[in-house]
Amino acid sequence: MILVPAGVAAAGTTKHDRVVSADPVDTTPHVLDGSVDAIALVGGTVVVGGSFGRVREARGTRVLERYNLFAYELSTGRILPGFAPFLDRPVRALAAGTGGTVYVGGEFFDPRSGARGLARLRLPDGAPVAGFSAPVRGGSVTSLARRGSLLYAGGDFTQVGDVPRTALARLDAGTGAVDPGFTIEPGAPRGGRTRVYAMSLSHDRLVVDGDFTTLGGLSRPQLGLIDVGAVPARVAGWRTGTYAARCMDTFPSYVRGLDFAPDGTYFAVVTTGGPLGARRPCDTAARFETYAEGEVRPTWMNHTGGDSLYAVAATGAAVYVGGHQRWLDNPRGRDSAGPGAVARPGIGAIHPATGRALSWNPTRERGVGVKAFLAHPAGLLVGSDTTRLGHEYHARVGMFPLP
Repeated sequence: MILVPAGVAAAGTTKHDRVVSADPVDTTPHVLDGSVDAIALVGGTVVVGGSFGRVREARGTRVLERYNLFAYELSTGRILPGFAPFLDRPVRALAAGTGGTVYVGGEFFDPRSGARGLARLRLPDGAPVAGFSAPVRGGSVTSLARRGSLLYAGGDFTQVGDVPRTALARLDAGTGAVDPGFTIEPGAPRGGRTRVYAMSLSHDRLVVDGDFTTLGGLSRPQLGLIDVGAVPARVAGWRTGTYAARCMDTFPSYVRGLDFAPDGTYFAVVTTGGPLGARRPCDTAARFETYAEGEVRPTWMNHTGGDSLYAVAATGAAVYVGGHQRWLDNPRGRDSAGPGAVARPGIGAIHPATGRALSWNPTRERGVGVKAFLAHPAGLLVGSDTTRLGHEYHARVGMFPLP
């Protein structure tokens, strides 16, 4: 998940008063191989990260080499010719910075700057920003969130710079120095490794999910809130046991994407896990109230009936969900359409208040699934691993405009 300053949009910061169109714009470039896992918007420039090597403009024929990262103009789809950093491994997270810069997280090594797993690059030339250094060791970065002078990084790393940090760290956004006052860490994973999969940031809360059962030493199975408005930051009293339940054995940890609503009063969470029916939170989308007290239960939960969801964007008008699902409104389905199920292949939208599927149904070639959403004032950007979106060819990147 990505948080960016005023004037630059990200899921969780942009409010829409209506649902986006089901007809994608025709200008987005095509990513010709691999997958798109992260999207950021820096001014009028879209930055796209993932695991790929070739891109092409929508109205062009020239194929360009781009190693896991590229950028294009939002309004025209023109690929920036000078932004072509060589990153040797996948990019998993992006966050917009100030002064025409972007933070890039993943598994990579940048030979120009020596950056490992986390870099800050300039637009439009892709050069590393002088003075920023935060080499990540023992793992990779899977999520980033920034507000003001603070940058939050999540992943499965064990060290940032020379400072031990397990899976979660707060950094100086200018220098990359680890904040010594922020020591909250997830722990006690269900699988073999502590990991933060996703995070989202409101004005006073950071919500994180992943393979952990404790946060700052407190019981927080796979999901927790941190009060970042407090000094020092502390784990919020908010707790849910919803994801203490087990899904299929192959998914010891199954919570994936999450996103705050624009006003921060609630957030949405999506999961994988397997077709185990309505009594389990596997393969679902759910809404939680940020400031609820005591043991918190979801306000609503929408089941796919056995297909994974990986990405979510809450805009106020809708909670958009993406994965390789076939249905929504399907609590009684087990790899089948149960009573009341509605077809929503690969992408769908849920009413924020009722938790029921909206009529919006552009369809998407399912593949592995949507891995990135980015809401902005003109619409919703989508990143995935497939080439058909809204019944049209849009290879791995697409955008639904606001009507």
